[in-house]
Amino acid sequence: MKTPRFPVIAEIAAPDGARITVRALARPEPAAPVVVVLPAMGTAARHYTPLVRALHAAGLSVATCDLRGHGESRPVPRHGVAFGFRELVEQDFGAVLDAVAGAFPGAPRLLLGHSLGGQLGLVHCGVFRPRLAGAVLVASGSAWYRTFGVRAGLRRLALSQFSIVASAVVGHWPGERFGFGGRESPRLMRDWARQMRTGRYRVRGAVTDYERALARVDLPVLAVDVQGDELAPPRAVDHLCAKLPSARVERWSYTAEQADGRALDHFRWIRHNRGLVERIAPWMLAAAEAAGGAAPAEAGADTAPHGGVRPTV
Repeated sequence: MKTPRFPVIAEIAAPDGARITVRALARPEPAAPVVVVLPAMGTAARHYTPLVRALHAAGLSVATCDLRGHGESRPVPRHGVAFGFRELVEQDFGAVLDAVAGAFPGAPRLLLGHSLGGQLGLVHCGVFRPRLAGAVLVASGSAWYRTFGVRAGLRRLALSQFSIVASAVVGHWPGERFGFGGRESPRLMRDWARQMRTGRYRVRGAVTDYERALARVDLPVLAVDVQGDELAPPRAVDHLCAKLPSARVERWSYTAEQADGRALDHFRWIRHNRGLVERIAPWMLAAAEAAGGAAPAEAGADTAPHGGVRPTV
């Protein structure tokens, strides 16, 4: 699939050499809310093109970026390339939000996080408290193995621990060989496996406790589970939402009936999105209006600078 020709609004260079491209499909109205889409593990931003176009048609500007190591981002995980949850939370997401603020001055910003993008997007919100109007989680839940039932949970736990060993030997996680994730950094897989095993977001070297950060998130949050999703079932979504006592959380389930009878799973909702967009787009527009103001026009006003740290502790 070719990279969508949405205009580039920023080329981000992190202190450690990582590069991330931010693209956007903008509404003609300058003050239209802008949604920042944070992808799932192993999923390039280009795969969200049907969702981006649907949200744009519903009245929203939409910005996309790849997670490190995927799509247009660099470098590709290999021996000597080390990054994990901390780099995404404490460097990349803040730089992306700053770029969006600079490209859309005066426009309220919201997050739409899928799977790992939703989990770590919330952590970023708790650590740095960016001025956002709200966050939507779709197919995004805690990876804790106990939320998947006994058999499925133990299988996932075994896979997560195996991924640590395989990543160390190969120099990256070859997700395409095992049907989970993509080509991933060993450190990212260790962070994911730790959350799978313990149910808690704890990262070595983090600027603050990520569990406490999640408890500080005070945004409106719409958390959506998807029928047929075996990677983020309702119990996993609920476990993540339980970490947000200060947030105003709404829960909703997206079903095949609402998707015109199409079969859904962890990824198919991206293409079969009609019923989903009919629910989340009005929610986003209402959240932006309720926020009563725009996001800061100056980049760096409320999030971490590129590689810097400005957490709430």
